[in-house]
Amino acid sequence: MVKHKKALELLWKGTCNIIIKVEKINPINKRTEFEEDVIYSNQPCKLSFERLTTTTENSNAALITQGVKLFLSPTIEIPPGSKITVTQNGKTTDYARSGEPAIYTNHQEVPLELFKGWA
Repeated sequence: MVKHKKALELLWKGTCNIIIKVEKINPINKRTEFEEDVIYSNQPCKLSFERLTTTTENSNAALITQGVKLFLSPTIEIPPGSKITVTQNGKTTDYARSGEPAIYTNHQEVPLELFKGWA
């Protein structure tokens, strides 16, 4: 099984960082401040894109959106609300987890959306 996982990861040409927002107390003014903390760095991954077409009753035109999935090791736990910075094919983009991951024996698939800011 380890061989299958390693073979699958050879196909992943991207890397990702998983970032969370943590509370820190400013020692000078004693205020609670928030800063980003990288919990996983340079993890092998792969982005997959799909075109999603939907129509509504009130519209004659189809609405086309893009679905984005991240493939990575099933051992990586991505907390809700995390920022996921993915670099693939020379492009770096920030995403957020948009749903529950589908976890399989050798990988997991995480639905993503563009990161719009911390909640």
